[in-house]
Formats: sequence, C-alpha cells, structure tokens
Amino acid sequence: MPLKSAPAGQHLRRRVAVVVYAGISPFHLSVPCVVFGEGLQPDNPFKLVVCSIDPAPVRTSAGFSLTALPSLRALHKADVVIVPSWRNVDERPPEALLRALRAAHARGAMIVGLCLGSHVLAEAGLLAGGRATTHWEYAPLFAQRFADVSVEADVLYVQEGRILTSAGTAAGLDACLHLVRQQLGSERANQLARRLVIPPHREGGQAQYIQQPLPKARSGTRVGRLMDEVGAQLHEPHSLDSLAEKAGLSRRTLTRQFKALTGTTVQVWLLAERVKLAQRLLECGALSIERVAEQTGFGSTEAFRLRFRQSVGVTPSQWRKTFAAI
Repeated sequence: MPLKSAPAGQHLRRRVAVVVYAGISPFHLSVPCVVFGEGLQPDNPFKLVVCSIDPAPVRTSAGFSLTALPSLRALHKADVVIVPSWRNVDERPPEALLRALRAAHARGAMIVGLCLGSHVLAEAGLLAGGRATTHWEYAPLFAQRFADVSVEADVLYVQEGRILTSAGTAAGLDACLHLVRQQLGSERANQLARRLVIPPHREGGQAQYIQQPLPKARSGTRVGRLMDEVGAQLHEPHSLDSLAEKAGLSRRTLTRQFKALTGTTVQVWLLAERVKLAQRLLECGALSIERVAEQTGFGSTEAFRLRFRQSVGVTPSQWRKTFAAI
C-alpha cells in the first residue's frame, strides 16, 4: 500500500532500513540495496540505511567485512524495514531485533522478510494468523515450526497488509520491485526493471520454479500466442472457455499447459494483467474510473473497484491520487 505523498512543495523521502548480521550473503544484502539505493538514482525518493545487529566489523559469507554500520536504532524512524535473509534457521534471532521489528510494525512501518528473513518475521510473531512464503527448501520446516502461519511454498512472494515475504534468492528482486511499484507506481518500477535488466513484473503467485524459463518456453507456443493476443485485448470479455476455444485446446489442456508454462493459472494471470493495465491508466491518463473499468475488461465499475482493491490494497481513486503527485 502506498505511503503518503508529500505536501505540495515538499520532498518526502521514504526511509528504508536493511538489517545485516554476521555471515550475511552479499547477494542477499545487495538485492534491497540496488533496488532502493543506486537503482533509483539520481532522483531517489528513498533514503537507504544499512544497520547491523552485530558489532562492526560484520564479516559476510564471502569473507569480506562491513564497517561503520549504525545499530538497530536506525529502525526507529524507518518506513520500510527489510530483513534480507537469516544465517541459520535453527538459530533464534536476537531479542533486540525481534523487539525492534514488532515496534516498527506497531507504529506503521512496512516489514519485509526476503528468503529466510521470513523466519525472522515469524519468530517476531508478525506472521501469526496470516500467509507467508520462504525458500521452498525450508518451507516444510517453516510450516512445522510456525503452525499458525499459512505457508505458500510455491509462490515468489506474499503480501499480507504491511508484511511482505519472498521466496529464495532472486525472488527478493521481484518482491522489492513489487514494493517499488506500490510506492512509486508502475512506470517508475518498469524504468527500474529496465535499468536492472530484469523482467518488469512477475506475479507473486508465479511458481518459485517451473520446468522451462518463461521467455523461451512462451515463444512459438499456442499458449504463448494466446497470452500475447489476450494481453492486447484486455478490454474484451474473456473466460476459460473462450480462451480455450481461441487457442484450439480443451479447457483441461489449456489449464495444464498454462500452469506448466507460467507457474500460475489462467484466471490469476488474466486478473493480474487487467490490474496492471488499470494501474498504468490511472497513473498516466485522465480517464474516468468508469472508462478505466471498461478498457480493462472488468465488466462493471463496481467489480473493478472490488477486484482492484483486493489485488492492490487501495481503491482506484486512492491509487490515482497517490501517484498523480509523484
């Protein structure tokens, strides 16, 4: 959910605090740093700080050390707190960190657990009663240890209110890019993705691993051609039956091939495509909410408002108001 925009004439920088610890993987640390730091230069609306739970110098898993790091006090004013992983799932994080995460969440901060960082959030009690994900290899242990959390082991990332968790390693990029899209809008997120040479958007519900890389597998297939065609015709009504007929496949075959190719379902993909188009239209144009609903194929303004809010967390009007000032 987007943070508040700055009043006219003022520049509001969102504070992002990344938590490091002895033994951290340089790659895991680099993910939030490149997304919320250098990737958005020169006009970066985020103020990035890296803080440590351990005294400096903090030795990484690659052998080099990090110095001159502030303490967890940096979390006190952070709008976003990111735990980029954890060194050992069998080690309970320090109580000071768990208290700091709970306090940050209680005052309204967004809390992010990337990869094994979701275990830290669970230890802090922030995931209880909700959904989360983590690296697929550790998902069974996570589910056993935190029975009050609904673990979605086959997705890239999950957002529950002001809590965001991601799957392993590179899925952290998808989760961070998702957060940028929420905070700054789709156009700025797409610009960042191009700079980082990564896909502009992978849905959180996409599988952590699929049999073939999506771009290669999609090219030249019936399902791939169908996705391209439907993506250019989102204003039209589409159903599983009509799409199966368009592709020349049975419902069952289309469902199976679509899942194997993309890691998600036809219905989830179609909704996500319509929501992404709606975000762009709301951000960049002057179309009424009713016209946006028509052009994105939601059928009615009421259905559009409901599905948009369920997917994004705010109403279409709130989304437009937030990003019109950015």
